[in-house]
Amino acid sequence: MSNPAGQVFPSRNRIARVVDALLPRACFLCVAPSGDQLLCPACREALPVLPTECCPLCALPTPGAAICGACLKHPPHFDASHAVYRYEFPIDALIHALKYGHRLASADFLASALLTTAPRSSPDLIIPVPLAPNRLAERGFNQAVELARPLAQHWRVPLETTGVTRAIDTLPQASLPWKDRARNIRQAFSCSVDLHGKSVLVVDDVMTTGATLDELAGTLKTCGAARVANLVLARALKE
Repeated sequence: MSNPAGQVFPSRNRIARVVDALLPRACFLCVAPSGDQLLCPACREALPVLPTECCPLCALPTPGAAICGACLKHPPHFDASHAVYRYEFPIDALIHALKYGHRLASADFLASALLTTAPRSSPDLIIPVPLAPNRLAERGFNQAVELARPLAQHWRVPLETTGVTRAIDTLPQASLPWKDRARNIRQAFSCSVDLHGKSVLVVDDVMTTGATLDELAGTLKTCGAARVANLVLARALKE
């Protein structure tokens, strides 16, 4: 049906607000009323926020936000990392619900959390960490893309989802000991985009050892990126 002149169809957000008013949500974690939010105020307040004093390179907590010993000894290819939460309950449950439970509605909430820790200056380009083709086919979507899309809209910068690929189908990083992850991900990425002189923001859900992000940053630097920063939802802390 054609749209009569001057008539404006309700936006997706307006429709969502009407639906939420008629069918208020229950909190994903405690099932208390949460209005139009994924979590109720009490559960949002209890989320495990990462300390503000962290290594500027890898986002591990350090006194005075100094560069940690590991980054001093082996500087990563990326130039900065920003994380919102510690990777523990209930953030791990929210991420698992998005990745494996196809709870795509949680992506907007998680992306809004990323904006609270995002760098103040906008990047030239946003790149979600790509999935291997077979894993993408199994899951049906890339959670990093779902997190990155609202950020690209917020900054009005390009979102690159095709020119950077996972060239090698590696073993899932989560299934390997920390010490084996760098070797597993080596030469896993391919980039066909000219990044000469660009500031790139890489988006992912979890940073564990940083091996995946380091390998990807090295690939992007090889293609000319002047700066690569990471923005992740959660940072795993060593025991």
